Amino acid sequence: MRQLTIKQLEKKANEIRRDIIKMLVRAGSGHSAGPLGMADVFTAFYFHILSHKPKDPNWEERDRLFLSNGHIVPVRYVAMAHAGYFPKEELWTLRKLGSRLQGHPERKRLPGVEPTSGPLGSGLAQAAGYAYAARMDSRKFRVYCICSDGEHDAGNHWEAVLFAGKYKLSNLTCIVDRNNIQIDGHTEDVMPLEPLEDKYKAFNWHVLHVDGHNMEEIIDAVNHAKVVFENPTVIIAHTIPGKGVGYMEFDYTWH
Repeated sequence: MRQLTIKQLEKKANEIRRDIIKMLVRAGSGHSAGPLGMADVFTAFYFHILSHKPKDPNWEERDRLFLSNGHIVPVRYVAMAHAGYFPKEELWTLRKLGSRLQGHPERKRLPGVEPTSGPLGSGLAQAAGYAYAARMDSRKFRVYCICSDGEHDAGNHWEAVLFAGKYKLSNLTCIVDRNNIQIDGHTEDVMPLEPLEDKYKAFNWHVLHVDGHNMEEIIDAVNHAKVVFENPTVIIAHTIPGKGVGYMEFDYTWH
């Protein structure tokens, strides 16, 4: 798929934000803060980073993008529609009975969605297993996992961190949406995560930080991860929840 320029990516991310709001309003329910905050990251992936073919979603050599925090899937749906996986008109069926676009993604309903996700903390384990199998089979595609900071409260996430570090899964990159909120409040009040970087380093991960709204930083960090050969890489993306809607920004009640 043709890569967009930085200016084109920035414009596309704002178009995606607008469609996220439209689909949520039409659905009458759904999560808003996370999808709006991750619009830049998903835009960078679908329009610059991923090796993929929207018209052939099951292409064997495609990069795999796992979404662990499945409740932010509206941003993935919109990015996929804009990339050409399905007609944009289908976005307005979000959460409707019989729709392929449910509140959490279902792999068998929608080609191009890698995992069915809902239980927080499970995505990295799925992605790590996939990356391990890919290496065993000498496959060249890369495996990416997007997860939330709040789901670091789940023990199974850290089991996956340990597994990936042990087996030096350098074909795996985890992107953490570090927006500092979760459904019950701010992460550092509910269950403090800091020092998050030191924790990943202790499990033998390579750690990078980016401004999750800076396209160049996002792309550069992913390219950096590709040349780290001894460790998996985690990119801690510092984002604003509800980005672009003033009264939503930083407000955990819009989770």
